[in-house]
Order: sequence, then structure tokens, then C-alpha cells
Amino acid sequence: MAPITTLRDWLDRLAATDRLAVARPGVGLVHQLAAVANRLDGHKASLFPRPGGHAMPVVSGLTSDRNWMAEAMGVTPSGLLARFQQAAANPLPCAEVTTAPVQQVVHRDGIDLMRLLPIPTHNELDSGAYISAGLCLSRNPHNGIQNVAIHRLQVNGPDRLGVLILPRHTMSYLQMAEEMSQDLEVAIVIGVDPITLLASQAIAPLDADEMEIAGALHGAPMPVVKCLTNAVRVPAHAEIVIEGRVLREAREEEGPFGEFPQYYGERAKRHVIQVDCVTTRQAPIFHTIVGGGLEHLLLGGIPREASMLSHLKRSFPNVLDVHLGRGGVMRYHLAVQIRKRSEGEAKNIMMGAFAGHYDIKQVVVVDEDVDIHDPTEVEWAIATRFQADRDLLVVGHSQGSRLDPSAEDGLGAKMGLDATRPLTAPPLKFKRIAVPGQDAVRLQDVLEAGAATGWRDRL
Repeated sequence: MAPITTLRDWLDRLAATDRLAVARPGVGLVHQLAAVANRLDGHKASLFPRPGGHAMPVVSGLTSDRNWMAEAMGVTPSGLLARFQQAAANPLPCAEVTTAPVQQVVHRDGIDLMRLLPIPTHNELDSGAYISAGLCLSRNPHNGIQNVAIHRLQVNGPDRLGVLILPRHTMSYLQMAEEMSQDLEVAIVIGVDPITLLASQAIAPLDADEMEIAGALHGAPMPVVKCLTNAVRVPAHAEIVIEGRVLREAREEEGPFGEFPQYYGERAKRHVIQVDCVTTRQAPIFHTIVGGGLEHLLLGGIPREASMLSHLKRSFPNVLDVHLGRGGVMRYHLAVQIRKRSEGEAKNIMMGAFAGHYDIKQVVVVDEDVDIHDPTEVEWAIATRFQADRDLLVVGHSQGSRLDPSAEDGLGAKMGLDATRPLTAPPLKFKRIAVPGQDAVRLQDVLEAGAATGWRDRL
């Protein structure tokens, strides 16, 4: 099956397979829309016609299932990480075009974002309406290479957005622009296909353009068009683009906002984007991601898994698979499956994982017979193959996530658990029980339908 290349194609696929729920017109933009989307989270995407009376529809939950992401790429679920790794290692340069659907309608004068766009308020204590699914594209002011990220964007005024920019690549480009006494030109892209969303979260080096990774995942160069008021190039088939500049000196209050750890990101003085222009398709569709939902978690988790698997395999080729569990908000808790070769190796793998991404705070290493995608299996391995006085690694006073409320401004501790079998153990000691032929049983061949109500007659 070919990869999906537009939001509308993906909605067609979801609708055709009973995975798209359509709400009655008029669902409220403040909390009600998010409440409905959360009830459907992981089961169906949701489409909201005329939300809050706004003419533009809203969609949510586009990527709230891991298998959906594989389907959008045209691969099996087991091939998801390998496909993402391949694309990250072999990006395709974008193909620039001069006309694009996303520039069919242009708004330059008297911009009022809340009038133009149906921007929801999600969680109870969110400070207001947020654009949460906007890809922020920026350019290195020295060489023009672009970066893509998703930043939370608070509506601060008719044409102003508060933005949380963490010390990553967007911040690096902003600092370059500030050193040149310039604002940083940006574009906020809303309404793209699932593959482009996922590529935006790739863990890539500075000056690696995530749109080129998206092109590789699509199997063809990404068509991009130059913005009307700045030099940023944006996906031609997106639904909406907000063109603007991160102001080098302005700071305004932003937050709180419901984040992926299921807590609120705090309120503070943040950077500000001045909006210069808004372009859209004819009859555009607005995409929102409810903070802390599965769509939010999976978009961050899958690219991190692919990056971590590549990182670990470079030093430990016997690493078979990795998984960031939902209970660890797909950022903090990592399970690693290995084909064990020597004692002590698991602890080296733990240290490699901690070095691979500072968000990781817990690593469990298990044998190849443990399904790391099943949290019960991982817990079973800890319960039966781990002893704390022998198999526990703790690293204190180390860098972690600033959004982890148990850390102190991102400073915390990391823990590794070696839940692998000792290589010297007798063969029977860690042999898992199994009933011969169980997997081959066809229940429809051995069970009598409807017989339970008359069970006494069967004695």
C-alpha cells in the first residue's frame, strides 16, 4: 500500500475503515471538543463540523494508534521503526513549486487568528486557546537550511502567539538571528498528513531538515512553496500556514498548558511570534492535538524509539528492539530487548540509553523471549529475573526533562533494571512454561456455539 501524502487522503482512509467519527455541528471549542476527542482517543479520529459556530471544521486523533502510523507509511507494524530509520538515514531533498493549494486564500490585513481559525481550549487549566498541532518551520539564517518542530502556541492577541521554545534547534536558529540583530522568520503549518507529522519529531542533528525525512517516508520529494512574506518553504499541500517572526526582544506570559506527562507546563515569560500573513486552501481543515492524549504521545514516542534503536545498535548489535511505554508517557521509560552475550552488558546498554536522550529516566533490559510492547511481560521479567541489590543501576543528579514535575528544573535521577537471565543459570531454572500446541488451537473447531446455557445437558 502506498504511503499517505495528504491530510484529506488520510481522512478518506479512516472514513472508509470506520475509524472516523463525525460530531454533530456546533460542538463547543472550549473544553467540549477536547472532551469528545479524548473519549474517542485511540479508537477513532474525530471530525467537528462548525465547532463553536466557526465555518472551518476541526479534526483530532489522526495518529492515536501505533498501527495507524505504520499503515500511513505503507508498512507492517513490525516494520515501522526500520522504515523510519531508513528515511532518517536517507532523506530526500524537497521539490520547490511556485503555486500551491495552501496559498489559494490569503489574509494579510487586519489578521485576527481567533476569527480566522477555530482554535480550541483543551484542558481545564490551560491559559486559553492553543495551536497544538502546528509544525513550526524555521531557517538557519546563515545557510537557509530549515528545521521543523512542534511548539505549543498560545493565542496572545489577534496577530500574536506566545511560544514555548526549548533549547533545541529552533532555539539555535533564534540565537543566530539575535546575534545578527534580526527576528527569526517562521511559518506555522497546520493540517498535514500523518507521515509529515511524524517526521517533524525526528531526533536529527542540527541542519537536518525533517521535511526531507518526510519526503523519504513518502517515497518522493516533498513539494514545498515559498511563503509570501518570508523565505521559509512550507508543504504545498498543507491546509493552513501562519507566516510570522519570532521577535528577538519581546517576551509575554505563556501557560499553563496541559502537556504530555499529564501535568501542566508552568506559566512564564516566553517568546512571541508576530503574525504577518495567513494562507489556506479553499475550505481548509484545522487539526488540533489534545495535550497529553495518545496522538500527542505517539508523535513523540515513535521517532524517539527509532533514534534510540539506531543509537544503541551502533555499540550493541545484539539489541533487538526498544519501546517507550505509554505508562512512561512515551518519553521517560524505555524497555530494551537484547540477545544477551555477556554479564554486565545490560548495564552498559542502560548507560548508552541514558546518553541517547536526556528524557530517559528508567531503562529495563530484558531477554529476547519478553515482549517489550506488553507492559505485563516487562513487569513479569522484573518480578522473576531482577534482584535490586545485584541488578539495579542508579545515576543521581543528572539531566532530565524540564516537564517532569518530580525533577528540579530538569535535574533528577535515572534508574536501570537488568531483568535478563544469568547466562550461567541451569537450563530449567528460567525456562518459561508452555502448553504444547496451544498456539495452534482453533477455538471454532473445538467449542460448541451456544452450548453454555445448557451445560448440565452436556455432562
